[in-house]
Amino acid sequence: MVKKGKTTIQYTSNVDRVKYTLSELTRAALRDVGKYLTKEFRLAYYGHFKKRRGKVGKFTQYWVRKKDCDLQVGLKPNAFYGGFQEKGSSKTPALGLLTKVTQDNIAKIVEIESQYLSSLESEAAALAKINEEDYQGGSDGE
Repeated sequence: MVKKGKTTIQYTSNVDRVKYTLSELTRAALRDVGKYLTKEFRLAYYGHFKKRRGKVGKFTQYWVRKKDCDLQVGLKPNAFYGGFQEKGSSKTPALGLLTKVTQDNIAKIVEIESQYLSSLESEAAALAKINEEDYQGGSDGE
């Protein structure tokens, strides 16, 4: 940004603000993707298992890590059988339900991400999408 005075010209750098906006838009997009994937997993497979095996859907959670700027979707430790159902064990085959939900919804994930990246054109739209108040962490119900 350039400000011209009567006798001086002042240059102001917006690099820090742009870096912050990019990182927060990325994190907001990842939060929405995580929210969407956990919701779809619960809808598709929440009642899939018998009670004796536990209900994996309510223990599905997503984590958006700030330092690494990535998304992890998985099962909380309370879902004891969830890990065995997802990855398999010596006695049970791997079902990979969370993986299936993610692969089936790649087009929707790209659509969610592109909504956030398209808002880079307008700073006001970008700041409106960066909303920390509604962030729940993913483990709570919607």
